[in-house]
Amino acid sequence: MSEDVVARIEANPKYHDLVHKRNSFGYILSVLMVIAYYGYILLIAFNKEWLAGKLGAGMVTSIGIPLGVGVIIFTIILTNIYVRRANTEFDDMNAEILREANKR
Repeated sequence: MSEDVVARIEANPKYHDLVHKRNSFGYILSVLMVIAYYGYILLIAFNKEWLAGKLGAGMVTSIGIPLGVGVIIFTIILTNIYVRRANTEFDDMNAEILREANKR
């Protein structure tokens, strides 16, 4: 890519909008993941008795097992949300920016 095209891309307000949207979205998803993961780790560290509690009378599975699986599923869901948005909105914005930069 020539320096001229790069300069046109960097001067395009749509490029700055794309960068802002992508970064903001990434930060939000990262914070959600950190809260879920470290929340689970903090429960393990400070409330083992509650996590070790059984799900019901006569059950073997503790509360911690479904919560741990929930953290994994939550990670998969967040990844899916990011990939869908990246493959639609972000890619469309990127293609439009490149078209405009190559047009001149």
